Amino acid sequence: MVSSESSATVETYRLLIADVYQLAGLSRHTSEDIARAEGQSTARWHVLSVLSGGPMTVSSAARRLGLARQSVQRVVNELKAAGLVAGTGNPHDARAPLVQLSDSGSQTLARLDAAGHRHRSQLLADTELDAASLSQARATINQLIRMLSAPATGTTTNETTR
Repeated sequence: MVSSESSATVETYRLLIADVYQLAGLSRHTSEDIARAEGQSTARWHVLSVLSGGPMTVSSAARRLGLARQSVQRVVNELKAAGLVAGTGNPHDARAPLVQLSDSGSQTLARLDAAGHRHRSQLLADTELDAASLSQARATINQLIRMLSAPATGTTTNETTR
């Protein structure tokens, strides 16, 4: 039998996930506005951010972003045409060139990040949120991510007797 405390926990979890989706959507719209003001898109911003960690293949960038390789390839092609990234040879796989930020790409990313920082600072200044409360929220979300990432542990009676 499910306890009322367990039911309340599951319902609170469900509401938290709905809130996280809403937050992500609102944050995405804010990021779109910031990117548009800099003549970019959020997709370009995301790819530039991932590439700021150093040269990588399009497939590696796609994995980091949780997107299909083809989607990231399209954005990389746009960034190349704009001179924001450059392809280089891959010593480990000639068929999968490395992509890296150009100087112009680094400057563009710096402008995007600075604009995002200014905007978020203004928003946060109008709240009672501080680093400690945001860190606690992150800890809770990270605990839920670990929970959902863990292999399923539930087994049926038949599985345990085999």
